[in-house]
This record gives sequence, structure tokens and C-alpha cells, in this order.
Amino acid sequence: MRTLVVNAGSSSLKLRVLDEKNELVTSLDLPAPRGEPDAVSMRLALASFAGVQATGHRIVHGGTEFTGPVLVDEDVVARLSALSDLAPLHQPKSLAALDAVRSALPGVPAVACFDTAFHAGLMPAAATYAIPTEWREHWALRRYGFHGLSHAYASRRTAELSGLGVEELRIVTCHLGAGASLAAVLRGRSVDTTMGFTPLEGLVMATRSGSVDPGLVLWLEEHAGMAPAELAATLEHGSGLLGLAGTSDMRTVLRNAEAGEPAARLAIDVYLHRLRASIASMAAAMGAIDCLTFTGGVGENSPAVRAGAASGLDFLGIRVDEGHNNSGPQDREISSPESRVRTFVVAAREDLQIAQEVRHVLGRR
Repeated sequence: MRTLVVNAGSSSLKLRVLDEKNELVTSLDLPAPRGEPDAVSMRLALASFAGVQATGHRIVHGGTEFTGPVLVDEDVVARLSALSDLAPLHQPKSLAALDAVRSALPGVPAVACFDTAFHAGLMPAAATYAIPTEWREHWALRRYGFHGLSHAYASRRTAELSGLGVEELRIVTCHLGAGASLAAVLRGRSVDTTMGFTPLEGLVMATRSGSVDPGLVLWLEEHAGMAPAELAATLEHGSGLLGLAGTSDMRTVLRNAEAGEPAARLAIDVYLHRLRASIASMAAAMGAIDCLTFTGGVGENSPAVRAGAASGLDFLGIRVDEGHNNSGPQDREISSPESRVRTFVVAAREDLQIAQEVRHVLGRR
């Protein structure tokens, strides 16, 4: 079965066609500067994808309702649209792409695959905010977690590389890109993660702040007169590496830090401090750690970030080999011989995870 995987990003629409052996047949990125690609470009692209028998769509938020992949129909589309308030920056783009592809490929089954679903079974202790019960129940306020498709694939691939079954392992997966999050994967299940009700919680990211004291935000609203919309935009788009170092590009920040620029050095120190602390927290949620895996644009391509993270985690038994860390195959182990924890680099392949979930759903029909 040829599967078209549709991944709507902030400024592009990524289309990938995989065959029944998970070989990549076609790859195309369409510009979508306002969250929706040009209709003519979409029709031309889809017309060139011969033999597509199913489509799989990355949907950011499934709420408490969608805890696994689901075959799309009009009722599902309506229910997904109702969840847009939970992810106003991401959900509309995913739904626009879903609508465009369904219109262009009528009769081809579509499956929605959710970034939140992998974390739907978080331990109550990890998922629950210490806020009034009536708030939590009325508005479904909980820690949802994100990047679940990436964490699910990275943990499966880690198990393959280790030669063990995923059900035997305690893995911390580090999805480090423009957005960044960690997951504690215990025997194949996510039991804790760093992102929460929104993708703002947790690690320092390219332009997102990560976790800040909510009292700080309330103080700015009350004493600095900042409107909620201004606060939200700044925390989402003007903070993180950009706010600390003036650029959101990790390679530039690292170069500037190496050249002695104080703001860049501070940005790296803050980034790594939060990363190391969060890796240790994920290990604590499982009682131990067997494998540590880096994925995502920064996780895959920045030996300095991987080495910097590991350098503070020797107490957990994490050590990386400098040579293996600096070069090697795309998917590889980078542990040093004396390390008690095996550390890996894995290419992010959400497309493979989505294709697998599509086959699972359609195989049940």
C-alpha cells in the first residue's frame, strides 16, 4: 500500500509517499506561508503521486478524545475543529491540509495521527496540574505533551539499534529542533514528558521560552501593562534562543559562543542547564535509564549540544565517545565504552510512524 504522509508546518506542507516496504517514493515540500498551500500547486503535486492508496495526516492535538490514530470522516473533522482552541497556532494548518488533500483525492481513505496520542497514557502524577479540580474537569486542563509521533518512532528505532525489545528498555528520547521536548519511554509507553498543556512548557527552544514562573507572566500583565496577546506572542515567537542570543539558529549561537560573545554563551549555558536537568527528571520518572536518544534537527546535527548535555550526566552513567559523536552513519550509537547508559542518534522519521499507524487503522477495517 502506497501511503501519502501529510505534515503541515508553520510555513510549508511536507508531502512524502512511502511504499509497502517503507521506502520513500516521492518527497515534496510546498510553500504554505499562511498555513495553507496554493490550491493549484496542491492539485498538481497530488496528480503526480501515482497509486496513492491511503493518506496519513499529522494532527497536533487530539485532546482527551483522540488517544490513537483514527479514520477520518465528517464527524471526525468536526470534532477536530472543535479542538482548535487547544492549539490555535497549529490545528487550523493541519485541518486546512487535511481538507485540501481529501478534496484532491476523493475516495482515498485518510487517517489522522496525533502528536498528543503517544502521551495520552501519562501517569496521573505526571499529567495532572495542581490546580482546582473544577478547573481541570471543566476545561480538560492537563499536561498533554507533544512531538509524540517523533518520540514513538525514536524509541522504536532505539530498540532496534540496541538489539533489544522496546518493552525491555527505559529510554529518554530528546526531540531537539526549533521546538524541543523530552519523553520518558518505559517499556514502549510514554510515562512523562516535558511539554504540557501547550508546547510552551519545558525546554528552552528556538523562539519559545520553555517553562517560566507563571507569576512572572502575571506580574508583567499587571505591572508592565502587557496584554495577553502580546505576552503570548513574545513567549512563543520572541523568546528562547532568540530572546537570549538574538538569533534562533543553534549553529549561529554555537559559533558566536565559541567566539566569546557573552549573550550566546549565556544562551548555550541556559539551554544545556535546562536540557540536563530535564533528562535527569525523565530518568527519575522511570527509576533508571537504559538508553538516551537524540533526534530532531539539533539533536541529529549538533555534536556540541549532545556532548554538552552528556557532560553533566556522568552521575547517571552517561558518557559519549567523541569520535562517534562527531561523525558516523545517520542512525548510530555514540556511547563511550565505559558508559553504563547507551546513547544514540536517530534521524527523525515521523513519516514512518504515521505510515505504520495508517496501516494499523486500515488493517482493522
